[in-house]
Amino acid sequence: MEYHATATIHASPKVLWDLLTDAAHYPDWNPTVVRVDGTIALGQKITVVATVSPERTFPVTVAEFEPQRRMVWQGGLPLGLFRGVRTFTLTESAPGTTTFTMREVFSGPLLGLIRRSMPNQQPSFDEFARSLKLRAEG
Repeated sequence: MEYHATATIHASPKVLWDLLTDAAHYPDWNPTVVRVDGTIALGQKITVVATVSPERTFPVTVAEFEPQRRMVWQGGLPLGLFRGVRTFTLTESAPGTTTFTMREVFSGPLLGLIRRSMPNQQPSFDEFARSLKLRAEG
């Protein structure tokens, strides 16, 4: 199962990176997030509370961290029974313009069972990209 969102944003990768790695201020620009606790840096564990499921917390680890280019958050159940991997990619497409892509892939033997209890996250992905664009260009 996969969700995906892309936006062409008239801002540099640095501007977007600064927004994407500032955990405390996610709720200031992103209506899909209630809060992000922790420090967004390589190897760090953070906890995300999303508006799509505000009663749950999603602990993830920052597994990859290439400043102004790529970041990967991953989490799930032990032994790979269920896994979510979210990848943020920033590609400078022209001077002062960046293509932002966010993709999340869910996998594991328990995916079929867990999928039934998961809300559709595509609207949240689309809103995340739209909100990032608005803040970065605003």
